[in-house]
Amino acid sequence: MSDYLLFATERYALPILAPLAQALHASGQQVSAWFEGNARGLEGQVAPFVRKVDLKQAVALRPRAVFSAANWVPTFLSGAKVQLFHGFNVEKRADTRGHFRVRGLFDLYCTQGPATTVPFRALAEREGHFAVAQTGWPKLDPLFRDDGGASAALRARTGGRPVILFGSTFTERLSAAPLLIDQIAADIARGEHYWLLTLHPKCPQALFYRYRALAGPNAAFIEPEQVMAAQRAADVLVSDTSSIVSEFIVQHKPVVTLRNRAPKPHMLDFHDPAQLPVQLESALHPSAALMDAIVRYADAIHPDRDGHASERVITATEDFIDGELGTLRSKPFGARLRALQIRRELRYWGRGAR
Repeated sequence: MSDYLLFATERYALPILAPLAQALHASGQQVSAWFEGNARGLEGQVAPFVRKVDLKQAVALRPRAVFSAANWVPTFLSGAKVQLFHGFNVEKRADTRGHFRVRGLFDLYCTQGPATTVPFRALAEREGHFAVAQTGWPKLDPLFRDDGGASAALRARTGGRPVILFGSTFTERLSAAPLLIDQIAADIARGEHYWLLTLHPKCPQALFYRYRALAGPNAAFIEPEQVMAAQRAADVLVSDTSSIVSEFIVQHKPVVTLRNRAPKPHMLDFHDPAQLPVQLESALHPSAALMDAIVRYADAIHPDRDGHASERVITATEDFIDGELGTLRSKPFGARLRALQIRRELRYWGRGAR
């Protein structure tokens, strides 16, 4: 039995790491979790068998691999450092600051699909200090396999009405949450649709209060741990420039976006909040051209629909450890500086392990 370590800094990492934890456990491995920041204390929500460790215990554990759902990982931990990503590339920022930023902290990037794999392989060839394997994203595994009845339970509340999921980014300048709440409240009051409402954990608490208050016979508020079940249950997503757009569309379902930063043919994007009812009608009765665009985009970002990305992540990690993905160059000087910054932020100057 080998030790594997899960690392997270935000609550939204839980649904990313949970399927991987289940797959590791099913293969007979020991799974531990060291969570920092806003994820601290949530280890038990990933899976009951996950062992909680603190910083010093994580170092002493000498894990075979560390799986990170953050954009950084402490390099003083032993084992392969594996990047799982905390979302899709939704073009919120320039590539050098966003999805394709390479800080020199990871040994292996487990990419979601060709749209991410191709750029990262080009970066790997240029930089030489990390490997890339296209595995799919563990977070999406529950979309394509039995979820224990969680999504069916959500649909059971709807009375056969169309189900609309609302999810918004926390980035204030891009968020639809404050702009659409009145229109969503009005639609909920009409009762023609059933709404599932969720917000990014980093959204302002004032928005949480307002959206939670909409729950009732025509709507439910969804916590982060329920979001995957909500995506399975919903017929249409309403969002903005959030990664949930890409997550949802992988199921080949329509998405309505308000003022998306980089609108694409697979979205029904609009600028005037008053147009929400019209856009919902178009999404519930999508054209053939829209569905073609949805399928093309979904296949580019995440073609695997078998629910076994977690198992492929484990296989890729073992292949990397066994040297089957090539030999890496030394990490760049900038990575060493970032490693020192991480030590300072964590207030840890003890001996690391490799």
